[in-house]
Amino acid sequence: MDTRPSPALSPSLFAFATFYGGMVCIAGVLGNKQVALGPLSALGPGLGVGSLAVEAGIFAFLLLVVTSSAVAELHGRAVANRLVVVGFVPLIVSILLSWIVHQVPAAPDMQPANRDAIQLVLGSTWRIWIGGIIAYGISQTLNVTIFAALKGREGARLLWLRAALASALSQIVDTLLFVSIAFLGVFPVGELLAGQMIAKVALSAILVPPAIYLFVGLGRRLDRG
Repeated sequence: MDTRPSPALSPSLFAFATFYGGMVCIAGVLGNKQVALGPLSALGPGLGVGSLAVEAGIFAFLLLVVTSSAVAELHGRAVANRLVVVGFVPLIVSILLSWIVHQVPAAPDMQPANRDAIQLVLGSTWRIWIGGIIAYGISQTLNVTIFAALKGREGARLLWLRAALASALSQIVDTLLFVSIAFLGVFPVGELLAGQMIAKVALSAILVPPAIYLFVGLGRRLDRG
């Protein structure tokens, strides 16, 4: 019988891993809605859908980026990469459950409007599912790689800049991969790509810098007990 103690999981890593798994699952649900970005629409009228718009899943994906960057800052690149790999589990399971629930007949007394709405949300095409899986894996791994490489050059300085640059570049790649795989050949994707990239870079610049300080500070506080 092996009596060796199990390696301890730090409180911050446990909390961030739990949060990360939840964001992986909810991102696909939020992505069914496109949101207008208000003043940002002045950057490019006609881009995206109607104005400069972005699918709402970006907010969950930005939190994924911040979480993996915080884990890389606190626990190293290797641990952050493992977090990204483990994230495939809830992502794929949530896709499979969505497909199963979509196929199961609705209860007869369910409101028709609610039934049709949830069927529409759950009924993504295989190209959207595959695009989401591929874009997630490559963009999140790229985020960790860029963040860790910049840390190697700058040390512990410029945390906000390292996080924002890694987020912006990884989100550009995420957009290229997902839109190309999911929609190329279905309709012209040029304006959609441009609008999504501008929006995601702007959101990375605005939201990621304060969020990374919040997450890293929270992680250090959790680990101090």
